[in-house]
Amino acid sequence: MASNCYYLVAQLPYLIYGQNIPMSSEAFKSLAREHLSPRDAAVLDCCTLDPDPCTDDETGAAYAKPARKTPSPLVNNWKKWERALRLNLARGRALKLKREGGAPVEAPENPADAAATAKTALLMESPLEAELYLDKVRWDLIESFQSMNIFNISTVYAYLLKLQLMERRAAFNAEEGYAEYKGLYAAILGEEK
Repeated sequence: MASNCYYLVAQLPYLIYGQNIPMSSEAFKSLAREHLSPRDAAVLDCCTLDPDPCTDDETGAAYAKPARKTPSPLVNNWKKWERALRLNLARGRALKLKREGGAPVEAPENPADAAATAKTALLMESPLEAELYLDKVRWDLIESFQSMNIFNISTVYAYLLKLQLMERRAAFNAEEGYAEYKGLYAAILGEEK
């Protein structure tokens, strides 16, 4: 079966950052599989917010190696950027905590905007504010990776990633998050005394 992206994309509700999620990412994957070739449908499983959940090297360091390539330039660009972001966040947190040895994997300098995004997020006082900032940058990045032709497979993969960002955002609860933050902060201060 060949991909029929036009029909699939034409029936999808438009996604706007911050709106309520119109369907779960799993429901979308089921719908998309009905319209995609087996090759294109297989890439749906590679469309995750985690750049490559299966690549830990023998040291156990997350993201030690670049993510495996897929047939999709959008997914490959996403994974490269997200890996760089996460490694730069880890490096920044290690420096902030003055941890010996720093991060277990050296953070790549490219893409440079991933390093700059990590630096900005690490300067934010509120962890929730930083997470919301990161997700908005991720959303904008996914849109920038999309093709100008909206009726192609890149749009399908971008849609899935955006749905996952919406699910992630829906899982945030500001009151619970702030209470957890205060509890952790108090525990850290208690350990230093």
